[in-house]
Amino acid sequence: MKVLKFGGTSVGSAQRMKEVAKLITDGEQKIVVLSAMSGTTNTLVEISDYLYKKNPEGANEIINRLEAKYKQHVNELYSTDEYKQKTQEFIKAQFDYIRSYTKDIFTLFEEKVILAQGELISTNMVTNYLQEQGVNAILLPALEFMRTDKNSEPDPVYIKEKLAAQLEIHPDAEIYITQGFICRNAYGEIDNLQRGGSDYTASLIGAAVNASEIQIWTDIDGMHDNDPRIVDKTSPVRHLHFEEAAELAYFGAKILHPTCVQPAKYANIPVRLLNTMEPTAPGTLISNDTEKGKTKAVAAKDNITAIKIKSSRMLLAHGFLRKVFEIFESYQTSIDMICTSEVGVSVSIDNTKHLNEILDDLKKYGTVTVDQDMCIICVVGDLEWENVGFEAKALDAMRDIPVRMISFGGSNYNISFLIREEDKKKALQSLSDHLFNNK
Repeated sequence: MKVLKFGGTSVGSAQRMKEVAKLITDGEQKIVVLSAMSGTTNTLVEISDYLYKKNPEGANEIINRLEAKYKQHVNELYSTDEYKQKTQEFIKAQFDYIRSYTKDIFTLFEEKVILAQGELISTNMVTNYLQEQGVNAILLPALEFMRTDKNSEPDPVYIKEKLAAQLEIHPDAEIYITQGFICRNAYGEIDNLQRGGSDYTASLIGAAVNASEIQIWTDIDGMHDNDPRIVDKTSPVRHLHFEEAAELAYFGAKILHPTCVQPAKYANIPVRLLNTMEPTAPGTLISNDTEKGKTKAVAAKDNITAIKIKSSRMLLAHGFLRKVFEIFESYQTSIDMICTSEVGVSVSIDNTKHLNEILDDLKKYGTVTVDQDMCIICVVGDLEWENVGFEAKALDAMRDIPVRMISFGGSNYNISFLIREEDKKKALQSLSDHLFNNK
């Protein structure tokens, strides 16, 4: 069985819902995870904001506007009065439920209940549409099987057991529709998965049913070996190792958040990224398989600040690095890259909120210099140190570009260069030409 996930834009209108229905009705049994219709969750957050501020009039105005929008979607989606009426009644009940919170005290618990309504409505609409089309589609309520433990982490044993029980109720269904993002917590309250949202749900369900494949459908044009807006002659990346995908995710690549594919990675279930706008394209497959010796992609991250701490006290001394790292930790500032020598250490950060305080504390231990408006360029692939030659190609590509730091060896899947932002386009194009275009 496959698990398919569609995001908010993929179900963002009646027409989009119809297109998703066409994609999933191929005769194969599957579980389909849906997000809320695009824009809905933001509107529900806005409603919650009014309720926190004890402004029920403002909340009701937004509620009425959102309900009217859904009524329009229903009129466009269904062709029979029976399903129009059935879905309108469900939507009215959900919005009346949201309105009930304008009369009482409002806390984080009530907010999470309100935020869950988007997924509950979108899944109901799509299930009803499939049934109207004669498809044997069943709605699986995520709140019956998706649960987190007391540490707010998913409870895989509970999920597997309860999901199996739900599937057994309707063993012959062609399509099971369920909600992404929402769950119950260890105390039975409505909650959400926070990180990764619906992608995380799909990964957890895939692991629970031992799916043959997890498909993540978006309206983004796949992963490329470079940013096609900056670099000429890019090509789609067809296969990535989970670790390669994690490296690229940090650099803002339009790809899955590393935490949300962990269940699939550990269960050894491949994840395929597909494009709803180009459904016949093969997409990008992420798995535990490595393409030996192959460089996959180059990515860049802007707004990086480099800090160098130089001190003769570091020579042959222990504890120096611990003191440096504790300063960053005390200001909750993570370090991206690090390079050390006998008398100095260079680090890069992307969060400069506490930069002045960090610099003041670092000056107690040595001479500090700062370079701002920097950029990290990352080459991703199977870069095991035994694979001779890839460093030479990457370094050759960077020969005309001033490099502030180089990081290699922390991972088998990346080599990173810290350069000035103004050199980014030149560096990306040069790396693309040397690594992919065989110039």
